[in-house]
Amino acid sequence: MTTKNIASTLHQIPAAVWALGFVSMLMDISSEMIHSLLPLFMVTTLGASALTVGLIEGLAESTALIVKVFSGVLSDYLGKRKGLALFGYTLGALTKPLFAMAPTVGIVLTARLLDRIGKGVRGAPRDALVADITPPAIRGAAFGLRQSLDTVGAFLGPLLGAALMLLWANNFRAVFWFAVIPGLMAVALLWLGVREPAHHEGGKRTNPIRRENLRRLGSAYWWVVGIGAIFTLARFSEAFLVLRAQQSGMPLALVPLVMVAMNVVYAASAYPFGKLADRMSHAKLLALGLVVLIAADLVLASSRHWGVVLAGVALWGVHMGMTQSLLATMVADTAPADLRGTAYGFFNLMSGIAMLAASVLAGFFWDRLGAAFTFHAGAVFCVLALIGLAWRPRALA
Repeated sequence: MTTKNIASTLHQIPAAVWALGFVSMLMDISSEMIHSLLPLFMVTTLGASALTVGLIEGLAESTALIVKVFSGVLSDYLGKRKGLALFGYTLGALTKPLFAMAPTVGIVLTARLLDRIGKGVRGAPRDALVADITPPAIRGAAFGLRQSLDTVGAFLGPLLGAALMLLWANNFRAVFWFAVIPGLMAVALLWLGVREPAHHEGGKRTNPIRRENLRRLGSAYWWVVGIGAIFTLARFSEAFLVLRAQQSGMPLALVPLVMVAMNVVYAASAYPFGKLADRMSHAKLLALGLVVLIAADLVLASSRHWGVVLAGVALWGVHMGMTQSLLATMVADTAPADLRGTAYGFFNLMSGIAMLAASVLAGFFWDRLGAAFTFHAGAVFCVLALIGLAWRPRALA
């Protein structure tokens, strides 16, 4: 793929998709400035235990998973996406001052739950909106672009948070207040920079989760959901990448930068592979992504030397760039236009449940059998997903 072809496709991507990408980037900067520091804030400032931190994170992520289904279904029922996405981003932005003012762990929990409700509300309608706005021929590139910009925010947020902590002498609350600014900018950009497609501003309302509508999703869609869940079992939480880096002997203050490195590679690769998804078989590209993940798992299992860990983390970032926007594109291509919100909701729910199960299983393996066994288990799940790819519906061949 030439630089000229990439630039040509970038010009074809609708302005609203660019706007949604920058909205995601700004909100990720805001959120990750807080989330990268929140566990340390709870333990050192509020006196919380590690168990409390884990419970808060588990409750927050579970809440987001449940809300995603309902928001996707509601966006299909209303025939509108932007309003729900705007509500979700606004709720996320308004939680940031709660973190800055929190006197107790209970207020942090409230803020975290509200923040994840906002994330759950906006996710499925936003992805459905990208699919609605973008011509099918460049849909992979559009999802890749949005994911790239989102991931830029995921590594700029922690970097900015760390810099402000150094500048303001470890003043957590000052950093949390600063995070309000990019959050509000994201809401303003969505409000002013994105317009709802005309064909989603009305129409007859039907219940998207009626039996006949769920049947309309078809076997190809449910196959994508199943493969996505198995794939997620293979790529457990990136927290285990941080733990592996800690084992390498890397200075503790530098360990979080491993996630920055992973997200840099992810951001750089998401758009080119999204563009490639418009030119080749989705199933074949997903299989290549699984092969890269197997390589990442084997490298991470082989040694705890920091150089080897960094190589494994880089491969992990490449596989994320190859597969995450691709799976979003596959959902859009296999679901009817009027059920895309519902389709993304169910896909996110199943993938999220798989992520929770995978992370619990990985933690169990890590404690009982060691880090190497954990990554080898991930490679085994990749092989299972590859077997599932061999039995794909004809529509995805």
